[in-house]
Amino acid sequence: MAAELQCGEPVFIGVRHHSPACARLVADTVEALRPAFVLVEGPADMNRRLDELLLGHELPVAVFSHYRDDTRTATSWTPLCDYSPEWVALTRGRAVGAQVRFVDLPAWHPAFVDRSVPLANRFADAEARYAEATRRLCERFGTDSVDALWDSLVEVADPEGLARRLDAYFELVRGDAEAEPGDRAREAYMARWVRAALARAGGRPVVVVTGGFHTPALRTLVAGAGTEDWPEVPQPPDGALGGSFLVPYSFRQLDAFAGYQSGMPSPCYYQLLWEQGPSGAAVGLLERIVRRLRERRVPVSTADLIAARSLAEGLAAMRGHPVPARSDVLDGLASALISEALEQPLPWSGGGTLVPGTDPAVVEMVAASTGERVGRLHPDTPAPPLVHDVAAELERCGVASGREVRADLTDPAGLRRSRVLHRLRVLGIPGHVRTAGPTTGADAVFTETWEPAPEHGREAALIEAGAYGARLDEAAAVALTERSRTAGTGQGGAGGSATAPAAAPATGTGATSGTAPAGAPATGDRALSLALFDAALCGADALSAELLGTLAARVRAIAELGPAGEVLTTALHLWRHDRVYGVAGGPLLGEVVDAAVQRVLWLAEGLHGGSGVDPGRLRAMAAARDALRHAEGLLTLPRAAALDTARRIAADPAAPADLRGAALGLRRSLGHGHGEVGPRARALAAADPQEFGDCLAGLFALARDEVTGHGDGPTLLDELDDIVTTMTGDDFLTGLPALRQAFAHFPPRERERIAERLLTRRGRRGSARALLRTSADPLALARARTLEDTVHRLLDRYGLRAPEVAP
Repeated sequence: MAAELQCGEPVFIGVRHHSPACARLVADTVEALRPAFVLVEGPADMNRRLDELLLGHELPVAVFSHYRDDTRTATSWTPLCDYSPEWVALTRGRAVGAQVRFVDLPAWHPAFVDRSVPLANRFADAEARYAEATRRLCERFGTDSVDALWDSLVEVADPEGLARRLDAYFELVRGDAEAEPGDRAREAYMARWVRAALARAGGRPVVVVTGGFHTPALRTLVAGAGTEDWPEVPQPPDGALGGSFLVPYSFRQLDAFAGYQSGMPSPCYYQLLWEQGPSGAAVGLLERIVRRLRERRVPVSTADLIAARSLAEGLAAMRGHPVPARSDVLDGLASALISEALEQPLPWSGGGTLVPGTDPAVVEMVAASTGERVGRLHPDTPAPPLVHDVAAELERCGVASGREVRADLTDPAGLRRSRVLHRLRVLGIPGHVRTAGPTTGADAVFTETWEPAPEHGREAALIEAGAYGARLDEAAAVALTERSRTAGTGQGGAGGSATAPAAAPATGTGATSGTAPAGAPATGDRALSLALFDAALCGADALSAELLGTLAARVRAIAELGPAGEVLTTALHLWRHDRVYGVAGGPLLGEVVDAAVQRVLWLAEGLHGGSGVDPGRLRAMAAARDALRHAEGLLTLPRAAALDTARRIAADPAAPADLRGAALGLRRSLGHGHGEVGPRARALAAADPQEFGDCLAGLFALARDEVTGHGDGPTLLDELDDIVTTMTGDDFLTGLPALRQAFAHFPPRERERIAERLLTRRGRRGSARALLRTSADPLALARARTLEDTVHRLLDRYGLRAPEVAP
């Protein structure tokens, strides 16, 4: 039904994005008024490319916009499907001869970023920020979610008077609250377009289609204002890169249950609603859900189907719906099919994403209402240069879709093939998954195997990766630099790592590589070490000064000792041992090593409290030892200063015991502190046997060779043996678990050598190997020996012990 037209005034249609009822209102209004201009909320920088947008794509598609400068990176999507009011406004406006224009700020503009919650999606509804108004509406109309309220008031309601109902709804949602500065900037910009169009319409109507949240403000801004020239479209500032491209989109990406910020859940249902109307949509949704459940071997009998349909119709009548709405169909099916108590509430009852523990039948119902439609771009759609560069690189390397790839890293052709695939991986491009290959810079592994993987979303992922650069090597280097810059800040980066799986990018097409099982992506400070190794895998040219400078700067800000040690281990291994990737001995890599050594020792000296053994911090101290031993020429920190730091840590009673032992081991392994270990270990054994074992774990982790020693002279092991043998039985039992963990640092052959040394010290003869392979639990043996000694002492005290008989 057309909105009423007042002479000389624009016709504002406030919509909910991706609403079929709003799309019909837009279509009817445009057909009835045949306006001079149709102005649509959307990125104004796409106006010169509207012909490209209207080529004839299979929807859904989206306008992907990107921006990058020295301080920030921003990406945004503007999705469009058949029933998006914005899409209908563009296509129907063109059909009646109107001039159509997008009138909103470009997606990279600070108005979308400088806000309490930056918008990754242009159509992210403002309703969440005004939840109180919608909550009161839900209470008033007896619904349990905003989506159910919307369906009741708009989608399945009588279309008569829809425009007035929408105006009242959005006036209430907007209320008197002041919008965020970003929204105010956007509304002021859109109002300038409306005033300019009115001045050029020659008395003909001007239709304005925007999110309903903006409509009340636009009416106020335009009312009584004078004429205006067409607004200029903002351009990215000098030195910044920005642009927009069309990408395929999917119903899954549109679905609120999968995390989409705006619009409607269950896009398959709303597609049916657009094509068949409310009655046809209810029947079609029921049929699709039942078909999917049966395909997944979830039993649905004819009686269940009849009960579900009856329940849906009854719920619709009770709720005042002329025909069953989406929630009526889903509630009816859930009541008919699920007899047991649910661990989680039905997702459509309160909105939000699916959570673990959701009933499998409910998961399948949600999936069926989402649908599997995936958009397709018209063949003539321009693509960013990266898409063509990737195709050329894959052809040169002989990498074919759907086929296994093997790469010999010692062969130039194989190394190039590996680099291309790793660059695609860090950009999140699906197609191949690495199943074998090196995982550190010190691996003696020189071949890689890549298995074919599903390519769903590959085209969209390639287009989106074009935001990083025109060439594959350049794009990968930029993506890795960004990943390094944001590591530990909670912001995401492209792609995945060689040793951890990737997060799915916005298209839901994440790619993983490597040798790790599926799971969560590496986050926080640990991402730095992974980014460094990924840079080596992507090629020496990717180890740019900017990337390594960023890594060195981020290392100096790492907050935890373990992750700092991981960066140091990776950088040191590559600097010392790499013979494949061409980065060994590089001065830029040396800068990362230097920064990491200083950070490790600084964090270690400030670490207080805690108990037990932390392998991560012991590895960090071992990496610092190796750097001091093998790469001292790289370091700006003098060895003497590092040794003093270790001395202070070892003497700090507030430091964790394993870290104190590691500090002693660092000094001993570098030829210092020969007289320090015995007195400190003896004092700790007397004060706390458990901490004594933890201290030995740290000592052994860094000074294993010094403990075992060589030759017949006294060794550190002899000092420790003297301490252990003087411990009381109770103290020994208390410290035994930690002692066993400490000696686990020695490989079997070295443990056998230690056992031989201990047998010799006691003047015993026997097999050290047999001693290590006792079938009894050592802890049980120690307890038995302690109990035996206690009994003997009691017997001796009361003169009850029988004299020993000589053999």
